[in-house]
This record gives sequence, structure tokens and C-alpha cells, in this order.
Amino acid sequence: MEYPLQPESIEQRITNRAPRVHILTGAICNNNCIFCMEEDRDARYVTNSATTDESVAWILRQHNAFEEVCFTSGEPTTNPRLPHWVRMAKTAGARMVSMMTNGRALSYERYAKMLVARGMNRFYISIHGHTKKLHEGLTRTPKSFAQTVAGLDMVTSLKPYGVTLHTSTVITKRNLPYMGEIYRFLRMHGVDQVVFNVMQANGRANTYFEQLFPSYTEIADQARTFFQEQYQREHEVMAFLVDIPLCTTTGIPDFNRGYVEDYVHFEPPNEVNAALLQDVDPQSRAAGQSGELVQIRRGDLDDNQRRKRPECDSCRYNPVCEGVWGNYLRRNGWDEFVPVPA
Repeated sequence: MEYPLQPESIEQRITNRAPRVHILTGAICNNNCIFCMEEDRDARYVTNSATTDESVAWILRQHNAFEEVCFTSGEPTTNPRLPHWVRMAKTAGARMVSMMTNGRALSYERYAKMLVARGMNRFYISIHGHTKKLHEGLTRTPKSFAQTVAGLDMVTSLKPYGVTLHTSTVITKRNLPYMGEIYRFLRMHGVDQVVFNVMQANGRANTYFEQLFPSYTEIADQARTFFQEQYQREHEVMAFLVDIPLCTTTGIPDFNRGYVEDYVHFEPPNEVNAALLQDVDPQSRAAGQSGELVQIRRGDLDDNQRRKRPECDSCRYNPVCEGVWGNYLRRNGWDEFVPVPA
């Protein structure tokens, strides 16, 4: 079918993206998602508990270098300092203040309104199905579906105050067949952008890979069918398929082919980030008031785990492609990745 004209190619959008800064906020999480990338919860607790008023203040002084300040990791709403840090971000002049959350705490009107009043103007809410059975089968947390949907509705009610609402749905073998139903359900609840995130094969997604991870080809085929059907219903489909090699998604409109945002975060030095940065000049990543933090870029994580092969050099997407997860290739090989001619 013919799709509406696209203002930019996917290559242009990736090239022109600006980074955002992540502030590691939630030492714990009140969901127990089967695909969670942060499988080492003890290590996350230690790292995220190191975030203090002082470290947040230092990060916020750098906000002009970033398009967005995003509170994330674990579940930010479990941190009692979050409202204070949101107010600090607004006072510092951050243009966009956001949070990645399961949205359950936002079902409480007083709490949601407090965050908005203190400066939060974008919410990324994780929801993984359009039914209780589907969502809670993945979060493994009773009553999480009703609370998350109530959180969506609460944020939607606050849109007159300049708030935008995005969602994140992690694609698994269980919910892949229901992309259309999930999209229409979320749009009915006021979601501005529905993002379908292909799993990163880290943490539990690696542990339960065979049970959870569809092939990229299966995901792309289902997505093509979804977009074809949905564009027959509406002129502009506000759904985006993210974190999947572009060579597998030809035939999907460029507008709907998403990408993982470029970002940085700051954390105390430890053995894990020392291994990530072993080939990097330590002084170039020293951060914090007195060098007590180290800067971690998204590329550090990807370069450590994603792969390309010589044939990728001939693909039109090679300059913006991040490669394929190594542990995906160990299971499925290279056969489904065919370079796209320039």
C-alpha cells in the first residue's frame, strides 16, 4: 500500500538526534518483569542508591548539553527524593523533564499532580499488554495492570498542563500477535506515542531468550501487517518500532521506524564500568564535583555487545546501524540480515 509522505528518512532522524541525560533514581522496582535487563538487582541497588542531592545538582548543571533530563532505572517512583529532584531540574532550567516508570504510583492523583507541579512534563509508562492476563503474565505482579492503566488515565487528565504521554511495550513472543490491539487500547487511553521496544538481550531477556524473544524477521513481518492495517484506519499512526536492525524493517514507513535515544548517565566507578571503559582515557570520563563519578555513554554498552560483519559495509544503513546483539547472533546467526543496497 502507499503510505503518507515522510518528512525525514530514518537515517536523517538518527543523525540529527540530540542526547539526553539519564539520572539513575530507582534502587528498587515494584514490578518483577520476566524480561528485565537489570537482572543484577543487588548491583543496581548499590549504584542507584549512590545518587544524592549533590550528584543530581552537578548533573543538572550540565543540562544545556542535553535535550532532556530523564529519571530512570529501577522504578523512580519508589525513591522519596524524586519530587525534590524534579523541582531541582525545573529550577535549573531543563527544557524537558521526564521519567521512565511502570506508572503504578501515578494512579494516585495527589502524587501525579505533585510531579507535574514540580516540573515533570513527559512520562514514559511501561505497559506490555492490553489485558490483565497479558500484562501481568510478563510483569509477574498482581494488580499491576489496573494500577498502570489508572496511571495512564491520570497523566492524560493532566495534559492541559503541558504534559505528554508516551508508552513502552517490550515485544515478546506473547504480545507480538496483539500489536494492533495494544496500540488501539493505548491510544484510547490518551497515549501520544506508542513505542514497541524490541528486547535487548541482556539480563533476564538473555536468561529466558528461547521462551520470550521472537526473531527479528517475525517481529518485522508482524509490524508490517500492523502498520498496513492501521494506516487504512487513520492517516497518521503514532506507533514506533524501536531497537531492531533497519535491514529487517524495509517496507515499514520511515516515520514509524524508531531508534533508541542517545544518552549518557553518571555513576560511581566500579569493576563493571571499568571493564566497559578499559580502552578509554579515564580523564575524559571523569565527572562530578570532585571526580567521584564516571560518565557512561550508551555507545559504551552497545560497542561491548553488538556486532557487525564485513557485509554490513555495503548496506545503506551501515552509517547509522548499531549492529546486532552478540547473544542474539549466537542463537540465530546472520542469515536473516541482508544488506540493503544504497
